[in-house]
Amino acid sequence: MLKGKKIVLGVTGGIAAYKAVDLTSRLKKAGADVCVVMTEHAQEFVRPLTFKEISGHKVATSMWAGNAEFSVEHIALAKWADLYLVAPATANIIAKMAHGIADDLLSTTLLAMKGPVILCPAMNTDMLENQATVANLTALRHRGVTVMPPAEGMLACDTVGGGRLPEPRDIVSFVDCFLGENGGDLAGLKIMVTAGETQEPVDPVRFIGNRSSGKMGYAIAKAAASRGADVLLIAGSVNLHDPFGVKIIKTVTTEEMLDACLKNYDKMDVVIKAAAVADYRPAKATPQKIKKGDEALSLSLVKTPDILAELGAKKKDQILIGFAAETENLIENAKKKIGKKNLDMIVANDITAEGAGFNADTNVVRFIFPDGKVLPLEKMDKADVAERLLDIMIADLRAYRKK
Repeated sequence: MLKGKKIVLGVTGGIAAYKAVDLTSRLKKAGADVCVVMTEHAQEFVRPLTFKEISGHKVATSMWAGNAEFSVEHIALAKWADLYLVAPATANIIAKMAHGIADDLLSTTLLAMKGPVILCPAMNTDMLENQATVANLTALRHRGVTVMPPAEGMLACDTVGGGRLPEPRDIVSFVDCFLGENGGDLAGLKIMVTAGETQEPVDPVRFIGNRSSGKMGYAIAKAAASRGADVLLIAGSVNLHDPFGVKIIKTVTTEEMLDACLKNYDKMDVVIKAAAVADYRPAKATPQKIKKGDEALSLSLVKTPDILAELGAKKKDQILIGFAAETENLIENAKKKIGKKNLDMIVANDITAEGAGFNADTNVVRFIFPDGKVLPLEKMDKADVAERLLDIMIADLRAYRKK
């Protein structure tokens, strides 16, 4: 949802101003057009030239600057912007906004802004919890300003508590979700995504699993949330940053993942099962660590539940999409799963192909439909695969369901 969006980034004079440099870069990489407005105090922490080089625009710093990019800049910027983001937002700018004070370019531009405004407060914990700041933030929320909750942790003043500016990646995700909720093409849809591997214990320190990183499922969950969907992510064992704006249920075994899926299945419009579950588990896990000996070790294995097949058997009006990771006969094996598991589409990939294996940031997939249609995609980032998948889901799958 950030692609093509015009964002004014207000940077105020807090120590966290340095994070706004990374934030500008991330917003640009996500496709947004960013103009930066800096207060006089912010320029004590970061030079305007840094933001100019990253954003590609002159930085607005003063009501009286002679090299402004826009005529009557405080009005022009407010009209230009799709969104005004203030990060970091100090107690001072929050108080000015709450009381309509406009005594510099940033506060004047905010007063002229008719579109959405997001604040990312960053200050000492005591300042954040002061009654005046609490009242000011409450007043701004009542006026429609969106406030991103500050993070907690060690502050620059050696205080531990709330008031940290969230990490730039989290701010970008928050903005992305905000824009999705206010006009995304998936708004109103409830989507459940599974991701990662399941682990079946052999003993307290060993398990049977696979090499799935969960990156594909997480990319789908993040993309769906950014496009306005209400997303539930059921994750197996992963080592990934939780996507912002997504509800997450953490699981370990296949049984746990199945249980979480079934408990939430009836509430969903779409289920995308990208998790790679372990197909077998030990018939009996030992309570103590198995000691290594000279003799060979044999394990008796039993099948784990087929989550996708169980969801397919219970399907009512949901759109159900599966994934198939194969090493041979890719199309043939994937097509068999569509009918057998009552799927609306399957995403198939040959994990031996370059750029398509587990843990990679890219994927090479084919979308396969119940009528035999195959749509191959070239190698691309998993984030791009996720977007294409959601595009197909909206455009084509509903047409298939109406037939």
